[in-house]
Amino acid sequence: ALRILGLDPGLRRTGWGVIACEGARISHVAHGVIAPKETLDFAYRLLTLFEGITAVIEAHAPDEAAVEETFMNNNAASALKLGHARAMALLAPARAGLPVGEYAAKVVKKAVVGTGSAEKDQVGFMIRRLLPTAGETTADAADALAVAIAHAHARKARKLGAAA
Repeated sequence: ALRILGLDPGLRRTGWGVIACEGARISHVAHGVIAPKETLDFAYRLLTLFEGITAVIEAHAPDEAAVEETFMNNNAASALKLGHARAMALLAPARAGLPVGEYAAKVVKKAVVGTGSAEKDQVGFMIRRLLPTAGETTADAADALAVAIAHAHARKARKLGAAA
């Protein structure tokens, strides 16, 4: 089975989730959240994210990774910090040699809920339906699993496109 690591990057909390795909079937492998101590210097918070994601990759051996293109907010300073967190989410899997897909939040919500304007709790609800063995997930981990599912859908679509 192909394993996909989904990442929902954030400086305070980066959600991660690993799913396995076999044909059209997807199943839950693992999920969690990496939360650097806020007392750490900025560089070390980023290092905590990088090392945390690297540890997840070593533990669960995904074949591919997918990162949510986080929504840019109006505050330039926090947008910039979020950009740094996203860089860690892209860099760690790239360093491990994994192909990395990026997906807009709208695309992720559409893949999981069926509409790009879905609310956070709808995403969580659908993750519980689609991956019943995942149990309760925090919003960050649910989003990460949703990104992995969006990547699985996109792979299928690409395969169908290649076959045509």
